[in-house]
Amino acid sequence: MAATTTEQADMEEKINNVEEGEIVDDDEEGNNQSIHVEKPNISSHPLENSWTFWFDNPSAKVKQATWGSNIRPIYTFSTVEQFWGLYNNMHHPSKLGIGGDLYCFKQNIVPKWEDPICADGGKWTVTYLKGKSDTSWLYSLLPMIGEQFDHGDEICGAVVNVRNKQDKISLWTKNASNEAAQLSIGRQWKKFLDYSDSIGFIFHDDAKKLDRGAKNKYTC
Repeated sequence: MAATTTEQADMEEKINNVEEGEIVDDDEEGNNQSIHVEKPNISSHPLENSWTFWFDNPSAKVKQATWGSNIRPIYTFSTVEQFWGLYNNMHHPSKLGIGGDLYCFKQNIVPKWEDPICADGGKWTVTYLKGKSDTSWLYSLLPMIGEQFDHGDEICGAVVNVRNKQDKISLWTKNASNEAAQLSIGRQWKKFLDYSDSIGFIFHDDAKKLDRGAKNKYTC
């Protein structure tokens, strides 16, 4: 079972590995602690789509030459009850180690540029001070899995990136060239988050070619 809130507050959150249904981390003394996500038994409120949580292990990134080599699926859920059973037993962004990436994508979509469904897409991104993205991460997930976006069929998934000075949350979409759909998604997302700053949309193709030099194609 998951550690209590008090125990989590006392831990130095450094996640070393992710297996199906299980998150393993080290406590302050370096002892492995397994936080197991129990499979919920209730399935009375099905979602329109099934979704998968993925995790990219920050401690292994320096050992890998290829980006995305460490992304692992945690668990797939298809009901409201399963979502809360997982969410309430998982680490939230403020508890993840620096370099950690947590994803929630529609089932059968791998959160990589190379995935055929993502290949022609792009992403909207919002930024927060380090450790301040927990609420916005939840408020991104709820309308996404609840199909509250007018162009929800365009959405592939969401990712939160935990970095040294800031957290970033992004919504990945399928068809970057569909400007009307992307702007609709961006505007609705800002309302769901009550986010007042301008946000930008970058094509994955530009990101692959230009890396950090990629420019926003749309803003709202």
